[in-house]
Amino acid sequence: MARLAAIDCGTNSIRLLVADVTVGGDGSADVRDVHREMRIVRLGEGVDATGRLSAEALERTRAALADYTAICRRKGAERVRMVATSATRDAANRDEFFGMTRDVLGVEAEVISGDEEARLSFTGAVGDLDPDDGPFVVTDIGGGSTEVVVGTWDGVRADIVGARSVDIGCVRITERCLRSDPPTPDEIAAALALAGDVLGEAFETVPVDKAHTWVGVAGTITTLSAVDQGLDEYDSERTHLSRLSDVDIDRTATRLLEATREQRAAIGSMHPGRVDVIGGGALITQVLAQRFAAAAGISELLVSEHDILDGIVLSLL
Repeated sequence: MARLAAIDCGTNSIRLLVADVTVGGDGSADVRDVHREMRIVRLGEGVDATGRLSAEALERTRAALADYTAICRRKGAERVRMVATSATRDAANRDEFFGMTRDVLGVEAEVISGDEEARLSFTGAVGDLDPDDGPFVVTDIGGGSTEVVVGTWDGVRADIVGARSVDIGCVRITERCLRSDPPTPDEIAAALALAGDVLGEAFETVPVDKAHTWVGVAGTITTLSAVDQGLDEYDSERTHLSRLSDVDIDRTATRLLEATREQRAAIGSMHPGRVDVIGGGALITQVLAQRFAAAAGISELLVSEHDILDGIVLSLL
């Protein structure tokens, strides 16, 4: 058994997983959480407009990373891998970010490609699913990008058929299109058109028609499940492996897009850091649902709390 740690720093959030990983005789790996945490730091706030990481965003990220470093040491993590995604790929001053992470964490953060991000998300998402339910299409809606990856899982390893990351996420689409409170019909129409165009790039290259099961990971999807279930507070045990039909997705997305910021903030299961961007994430989920129904006849989303963090941990073996 090895105690390993993964840190994923995205456009909207920074997340930590410390886990005990045991490898069986057949090569399968059992990942058991020791500590899992997420903080909203908005590293990518304004990057789409300015091309730079702001000093405030860097400081918010530094403070969270310092706490995560202390947790890794207290928990006795033997190795840690940190990956950085969309915001840092796009920023002109990314060297400031990497200098900070090296000083605080003691290891170099890695800027992974969109395709690698998709592959790690897939591996983490399908690890506890029945291989017979595949092939799977896994989607990860981040703050600045969305990954779509199709593959199979035999219980030990994943075989990726196709993967693509495109530059649309809950923060990016909100900053570009959804500026009013609540968004106007024209803004929603513009956001739908933008999401459709950008996601179309993924659907042109990834063979989603081969998929039987759609798995959604990360905060937008898990929050939609919590809101749909009417949870008074967020409960990962209730969201993990829950299911959302196309009708559920449309109803919940419409509710969030029509709500004011105050109304969204009053939802018990809503993380404060997602209040401003959950409508954009829900809209992207709607577009994905429409595309999967048309391309593969899939009309249901399987929600997973296991995602890129689990994939990063497994990559350390």
